[in-house]
Amino acid sequence: MQFRTSRRSLLTATAAAVAAAATGVTAHADPHRPGPDPSGHDRQLKKLIGRMSIEEKVGQLFVMRVYGHSATAPDQADIDANLKEIGVRTAAELIAKYHVGGIIYFSWAHNTRDPHQIAALSNGIQRAGLAQPTPVPLLIATDQEHGIVCRVGYPAALFPGAMALGAGRSREDVRTVGRISGAELRAIGIRQDYSTDADVNVNPANPVIGVRSFGSEPAAVARLVAAEVQGYQSSQVAATAKHFPGHGDTAVDSHTGIPVITHTREEWERIDAPPFKAAVAAGIDAIMTAHIQFPALDPSNDPATLSQPILTGILREELGYDGVVVTDSLGMQGVRDKYGDDRVPVLALKAGVDQLLNPPDLATAWKAVLGAVRSGELTEERLDESILRILRLKERRALFSSPYVAGVRVDRTVGIRSHLVSADLIAERTTTLLVNTDRLLPLSRRRARSLLVVGPDPASPTGTTGPPTTVLGKELTGLGFTTAVLPTGTAPTAALIDSAVAAAAGKDAVIVGTYDVVAGDAQTKLVAALVATGVPVVQIAVRNPYDIAQLPGVRAALATYSWTDVELRAAARVIAGRVSPRGLLPVPVQRADDPTKVLYPVGHGLTY
Repeated sequence: MQFRTSRRSLLTATAAAVAAAATGVTAHADPHRPGPDPSGHDRQLKKLIGRMSIEEKVGQLFVMRVYGHSATAPDQADIDANLKEIGVRTAAELIAKYHVGGIIYFSWAHNTRDPHQIAALSNGIQRAGLAQPTPVPLLIATDQEHGIVCRVGYPAALFPGAMALGAGRSREDVRTVGRISGAELRAIGIRQDYSTDADVNVNPANPVIGVRSFGSEPAAVARLVAAEVQGYQSSQVAATAKHFPGHGDTAVDSHTGIPVITHTREEWERIDAPPFKAAVAAGIDAIMTAHIQFPALDPSNDPATLSQPILTGILREELGYDGVVVTDSLGMQGVRDKYGDDRVPVLALKAGVDQLLNPPDLATAWKAVLGAVRSGELTEERLDESILRILRLKERRALFSSPYVAGVRVDRTVGIRSHLVSADLIAERTTTLLVNTDRLLPLSRRRARSLLVVGPDPASPTGTTGPPTTVLGKELTGLGFTTAVLPTGTAPTAALIDSAVAAAAGKDAVIVGTYDVVAGDAQTKLVAALVATGVPVVQIAVRNPYDIAQLPGVRAALATYSWTDVELRAAARVIAGRVSPRGLLPVPVQRADDPTKVLYPVGHGLTY
């Protein structure tokens, strides 16, 4: 039966009955919990799989990007991008041609302009999925980690990222972030979030994880991972723990190269494994693989994404995980160095992967998997195993019973006042005060009314917030200070440094944001020049908290762990004394002159 719908049916019909008729899958009375006869329900899903052609089965394994704000009528520039990269014009054509099982949303692909647009795009994608010869709803996903990785922006509620939440140390706050974020994602048709980050960041030089991790202590990270999983999945959005078997001790970005983890098996058990074990125990729906080499776990040095010993031997058999395994993006260089783009998806499936995320060339990857099935390298039964896991996840997250979203739910859920208030309150509990010489903070409006704000303005993760110096200046002005703002960037020139020094004259204090400072860089010169003026300097690390080790002489230092509005507004309220700092370092800060020694340990944090 071909699925047909209309605007009126979307608003008034029971989607469960329509989808069930189209797919042949009947929802449980409570579609979010296993039914009394799970094996019987599996039989329905297996019947659906049995109706699929080989081409449809191959398609179910892929989760793909697509450009455009609409499933059927994107802008011409997005049509052109789709034709160039995928060979189709629209999301609907992508689904009809390749039968993909999922779509990943990106802001740079123009999928996430505003909540109502996102909801309409999601509905259009589901209409296309249910119009196929074998109707199947799609699993729509995105990376909504919050903090520095976020795809859906304002007016949605935006929360502190993982390391900030690690500084807050509250499982209830982390659970709340997952619950609220999950509710907002579900309201716009996104049923899977590629979060939580389960990596234990034990390497301060890690270029790709860093503040995306809850911290450096395995037990603390594990507790917060479990809480976030519970939060998202209580809102019926699939959580995804990443990046298995652990990406926290790398010095290479897997987007551009292949990192090598040198941990022993014992170190993996002690450091990297606990958060993933906690995620499995919490009932995680999906686990994402890492494009890393881990010789102690697989001496072949295949990337973990392609490693049968890691994905089947350890994740499936030792950890007892039987949920969905999804690759990290197959467009990343870390998984492309050793094998060609036509071999990677086949090898990933042979290793134990279920979902193939965002291959650089879908036609090549899709044909490679289809060819492997026809040649016998992959059996149809192997595909069926993965498809059953994927369909179980889709059913568990109510895609068969409720594939569509309604505009009224968007208005009642996304960015509502209670969610925004929760984000602000949680952020206040994460701001970490590292230094407060002579109790400079909080600043008094009577004694230090005139302020200068300088620092970098890194791009907004969602394109809907910032710029950071402006946000800080505006918030401090609203708190009663007279504030001047001078953006100086991450590499201020000598002329900019001179301008900042001149602007500091006559000010009562300078607030300087810093972003990943390294020894001797231009930011250290800016801070040193400002300190030399004699005006009290308050430093805010707007990304990694390690900057303070390179900045002697500042009178006060804060860590926000991100430069997004919610964290910077909280820092301003701490500076002004509206709230007391409560965050505690979730990672150690090493000394600049001797990195083997700790300047500020895990748990350090001042208050007033």
